[in-house]
Amino acid sequence: MLMETVQTFFLKLKDLFMNYDWLTDTLDILLVALIAYGIIIQLRKSQSIQVIKGLALVVVVYLVISFAGMKTSTFIFSKLFNDIIVIFVVLFAPEIRQVLETVGKRRISKRFSFFSSSADEEEATAINAVCRACGAMSESKVGSLIVFQRNSLLGDLTKHSVPIDSETTFEMVCSIFYPKAPLHDGAIIIKDGRIVAARCVVPMKNDREVSGHVGTRHRAALEGSLNSDAVAVITSEETGIISLAVDAQLRRGLTDSELREQLSMLLLSRESDKTKKKTEKKKRGALPAAEPPADAPVGEGGDSDGQ
Repeated sequence: MLMETVQTFFLKLKDLFMNYDWLTDTLDILLVALIAYGIIIQLRKSQSIQVIKGLALVVVVYLVISFAGMKTSTFIFSKLFNDIIVIFVVLFAPEIRQVLETVGKRRISKRFSFFSSSADEEEATAINAVCRACGAMSESKVGSLIVFQRNSLLGDLTKHSVPIDSETTFEMVCSIFYPKAPLHDGAIIIKDGRIVAARCVVPMKNDREVSGHVGTRHRAALEGSLNSDAVAVITSEETGIISLAVDAQLRRGLTDSELREQLSMLLLSRESDKTKKKTEKKKRGALPAAEPPADAPVGEGGDSDGQ
């Protein structure tokens, strides 16, 4: 009897591999595994695990009454399980909605998303919140370092940070950098319009030549923008000056409105495309020996004033 069972098992296993479509069936398995993984992660984040325990208890009770031959109870439970899909939709409606919202916001790249306008709206909301917060912190001389992640991953900066998954709001940014708050030291990372980490430490090289008039936050911002395409915003604790670091270049003395304009051009896809087109038009239409205007500043605007 045992040998027949083993032989039947191997025959079925052989038949399974003989009829296995390596492309379609493999993709099918991976898709089901991905869906199951996403459901488990989402359930662990919410309080739905208690509901799962309750459903598991109901299943156990149903099996017990089925084996005991309790016909009336079995009939009632069988009707209940006939509509199990509807029950799941009703019980887990908030979780299903949240998953669909997350999928709708997902981006394939910085330049392409399923709904690019929605992605740009989130980024624009984050930019407005940061500019408002920087304006307020500039007036009260509160130091801050805010890093916007673009295409380059910033995993090294978040290794020893405090993970956060929050909307970027004026109140959130100001509360993080409040001098007596536990997270005010270090930088915050904003990715796709959301704050993903706080108290991030940016590694700096001591042999890097930087103007002596800038402090640790400015050095960290320059270092971060040098090793990646990130955009960093700094408010000085001593002077209240707002600065922007991008491509290892420091733009100082910005107002909140100027900062908003700069961040929009750098982070929003539509504004970036417009800026590139304008630059290309200027290059094509520029005269080969054009003279600079009489009021043009000499040099490239360094930090010699020490402000």
